Amino acid sequence: MSNLNEDLELEADLELRVRVRESETIPIQIPKDTLESLRKVAAQRDMPLEALLKFYIGKCLRQDLSQLFANQVLDSTAKVLAIHHHSDDEVAQILQEIRLESK
Repeated sequence: MSNLNEDLELEADLELRVRVRESETIPIQIPKDTLESLRKVAAQRDMPLEALLKFYIGKCLRQDLSQLFANQVLDSTAKVLAIHHHSDDEVAQILQEIRLESK
């Protein structure tokens, strides 16, 4: 019973805060068949089409930004390794191992 009370207390302490961000409206052309598919998915998810589009954009953007950051880390790593190792082959091998480990 105490777990239920603790859960209820935690829920009472939670507060949803929506951060208002400045936005801009842009025109975009989407093929009709793609738009129809998007409408079907939005309906299946019980969400407005605009919300689904924002969700897709945000999800892919986070993935791309994550990859961009990972590439920047690898570039920095390569520069540091090049300073401490005189062999380009050795640096390349280390970077390849890092890439394989991070997949």
